[in-house]
Amino acid sequence: MAKTALRTVVRRPATILYPVEPAKKTDISRGHVVIDESRCISCRLCEKRCPAQAIVVNKEEKTWQIDRLRCVVCRACVDVCPVTCLFMDTQYTAPMTARSIDTITITYVKPPKPEKPSATGEGQT
Repeated sequence: MAKTALRTVVRRPATILYPVEPAKKTDISRGHVVIDESRCISCRLCEKRCPAQAIVVNKEEKTWQIDRLRCVVCRACVDVCPVTCLFMDTQYTAPMTARSIDTITITYVKPPKPEKPSATGEGQT
C-alpha cells in the first residue's frame, strides 16, 4: 500500500480541475441531440425508441419536439434514425432554470417519384 501512496504523490492526478480547465471533448462525447430538419421524414422511430419519452413527432403539424430535461442522452434516437437526420453534438447545453421544450418545424420535401418507362413497345422490332 505504501507503494501506491508514493506513486500517487509523484504522478499527476487523473482528474482535471473542471472550472479552471475545460473538459476534454472527443468525437464520441455526448453533448445533446441535434436534428437536421431538412432531412427528417417524420417516421417517428426516434419517438418510439426514446426510453425517456423526451421526443414527440407530430406528422400533421410537421413538428419535432424534444424535452431537454427528460433526455438522458442515450443516443438511441440517433442510432435508429433511417435517414441520419439526428446526431449528437459534442457541445453541452447551458444549464436550465426552467423546463423548455425545443420545437422544430420539419422542412423536408418529399422528392417526386420518377416516371415509369412507357409500355408502348418502343425498341421492339
